Amino acid sequence: MASKADWVRLLRPGCRLLLGICLAAMPTAAMAANNCAWINDATASGLLGGDAAADVTTPAAAGEPTVCTFTQMSAGAKRILRIAVEISTDAHARVGAIAQSCGSGAFPLKAIGNEAVACSVDSKKEGLSERAVGRVRDQVFTITIGSTQNNDPILTREALKARIYTAAEQVAGNLF
Repeated sequence: MASKADWVRLLRPGCRLLLGICLAAMPTAAMAANNCAWINDATASGLLGGDAAADVTTPAAAGEPTVCTFTQMSAGAKRILRIAVEISTDAHARVGAIAQSCGSGAFPLKAIGNEAVACSVDSKKEGLSERAVGRVRDQVFTITIGSTQNNDPILTREALKARIYTAAEQVAGNLF
């Protein structure tokens, strides 16, 4: 009959192997999928007020933007955070062209990249939203955050203004 010491010696190599397998598998199992280079899923979910699903579209051709779209669905509302980043040979002119869609309602976003502005972009079809446009060197970013619910209790007009600033700060910081 084997003694307790014999059993321990027999189990040790197996335990080491099992421990090694568990440790090797843990980092991949614990890692969250983050396909968007400028904002992670947790931050996007926080901005939208609940768990958001991410979709990343990479450019099919040169000059097209990379687009990250985060969608959060709740009863009666669809909340979307969309980030588009493109490389432009004349980023200053490109930001100006995109910012023109804001009209006279644009307000500057201080300490966010270069030439960053934000504005309200509301439509009956898509609901309330805020847009931010700016650049970091030759990279132009456009961020839109909004809700299809007109009286959204989470993304109110004031909340949208605060969250567009936070999103722009995050994206511009990651572009540096």
